[in-house]
Amino acid sequence: MQKFVILGGGYGGLALIDTLFKGDIPLDTTVILVDRMPFQGLKTEYYALAAGTASDHELRVPFPSYPGLQIKYGDVTSIDPDNRLIYFHEDDPLEYDQLAIALGCTDCYHNIPGADAYTASIQSFSSTRRTYQLLNDVKPYGHVNIVGGGLSGIEVAAELRESRPDLNINILDRGPHLLSSFPNNMSQYVEDWFREHDVNTLSNISVSRVEQGAVYNRDEEIISDVTVWTAGIEPVKVVKDLNVPKDNKGRIVINEYHQIPEHPEVYVIGDCASLPYAPSAQIAGLQGKQIGHIVQALWKNETPRLYPLKTRGTLGSLGKKAGFGLMGKRSVVGFVPRLLKSGVLWKSKRHFG
Repeated sequence: MQKFVILGGGYGGLALIDTLFKGDIPLDTTVILVDRMPFQGLKTEYYALAAGTASDHELRVPFPSYPGLQIKYGDVTSIDPDNRLIYFHEDDPLEYDQLAIALGCTDCYHNIPGADAYTASIQSFSSTRRTYQLLNDVKPYGHVNIVGGGLSGIEVAAELRESRPDLNINILDRGPHLLSSFPNNMSQYVEDWFREHDVNTLSNISVSRVEQGAVYNRDEEIISDVTVWTAGIEPVKVVKDLNVPKDNKGRIVINEYHQIPEHPEVYVIGDCASLPYAPSAQIAGLQGKQIGHIVQALWKNETPRLYPLKTRGTLGSLGKKAGFGLMGKRSVVGFVPRLLKSGVLWKSKRHFG
């Protein structure tokens, strides 16, 4: 019996599974999903869990139940592509014939002293739970600093403002303004929203170190009861430890079929893969779907048909009533993008669950 193992039940891994089971799976092939959690966590909404405006249960989606799909729970510690083995923290190794790595990402601390020890994270379900507890326990008029003025930092800050109007909230960004990679009118809209809601946006900040109770902009101390880190991501340790070619961000180099060239039986999805796109759940899902079609074609000894990964745009929220988005080259702000984002969430909860 051939084993097709998929590591990670996130957006990319589940899109791959959904595509595979909509086609024909060979009778001699078993598909195995491996994840450390018994459900998918909707990572694009972790900011709401951290801020206390969404419950743990709201952001869980049950894994799909397809005839022939096996689910194994475990914490992957390493992958041996030469011997086609997956190792676990507390379990026997798992053999595979084909493998898809969709393990996601973790925070990148850029070698800043104290950043890993004294900041809170929203990169995993468990870390977001801890971040919620820390933010919930901050006393009235306390100081919360969010490092990073990209999409994640903005959504955390806005949601926290709606949840905790009593707090002093700063966004610390190294660029000249928030959302520096987006059009200026969108950035200005977000800056204006924060100004109206009494959230400080501090630009051209160079975080030199983080300590208990403080963030340092070079030598300037910024008081902090809780510091939330949203200043960059990198592949998880299991991927970083793989002895295969990677790009300068530590992501695995893949070919046009999303395979590791030296190990064509291994596919790489999402934040672990070197792609010409900004990391996102949307890209991971599109890539997972395309890999599903590639695998189906190769199973039939056909040449896979390739197509560009076309995104539908980017959406962000500013609390529950405002948002912003980029649809193609068009910027949209206000209630409509927030409504669209709610629709995407509704669809995500029901697509696999």
